[in-house]
Amino acid sequence: MDAVMELIFSKYQLFLLVMVRTSGIFIFSPFFSSQNIPNIMKIGLSFSVSLLITSTLSISPDFSNEILILLILKELMVGVIIGFISYAFFSAFYVMGQIVDMKIGFGMANVIDPQNRIQVPLMGNFYYILSFLLLMSFNGHHLIISALVDSYNFLPIGGFKYTGDTMNLLINSLSKSFEIGFKLSTPIVAIIFLTDVVLGIISKTIPQMNVFVVGMPLKVLIGLLIILISMPIFFTVINGIFDLIVNDIYKFIKT
Repeated sequence: MDAVMELIFSKYQLFLLVMVRTSGIFIFSPFFSSQNIPNIMKIGLSFSVSLLITSTLSISPDFSNEILILLILKELMVGVIIGFISYAFFSAFYVMGQIVDMKIGFGMANVIDPQNRIQVPLMGNFYYILSFLLLMSFNGHHLIISALVDSYNFLPIGGFKYTGDTMNLLINSLSKSFEIGFKLSTPIVAIIFLTDVVLGIISKTIPQMNVFVVGMPLKVLIGLLIILISMPIFFTVINGIFDLIVNDIYKFIKT
């Protein structure tokens, strides 16, 4: 305990800047920003990670108060951008779920996401929770912490500059998340469209059949079957999305 306090007091400016960058990631990152996690636990985790990173850095900065405030803002931006990139790709599952819900008939049934305390699509919440569990099983949260540690090799204290490349990277991350969501929902949308065509033909050939009564539960059944059948493909796609998250984070800290 004495060694910890000595480290904090001897490098208090460095520890403060490291903790600001770490806290910025914990604000947006989908793995660490969950509302279900008590704030005291988030603070303790941020403190512990910052303490470990500070002990590995050999610099001993000595800044004035004005420069320190500017550096705090820069470090906070670095952490927020890293967390935002990871969250942007996870929002693809909400996009996918919203499209799937509208096609199979769950469009009016939203649920409360306890992590962000907002209403989210029913299937979007299912895919998000499933991807979150897979991320934890693949130690994806370790990759985020590893990227945080490596960021000091490529982006030292005070080295952040907001440029056009940074803005383009964030826009590209958002666009890729929407693209992923649309692509993942394409098979279900196509099959439900064919189902609507078949129901339209049946309504013309057999007018006595009430297609509106039969069509709704049929589309729900077909949609759930396609979701079940496509689960192995979804597991494969998850690995690619995790790779995109890590690649974009490293692209940001290197450029």
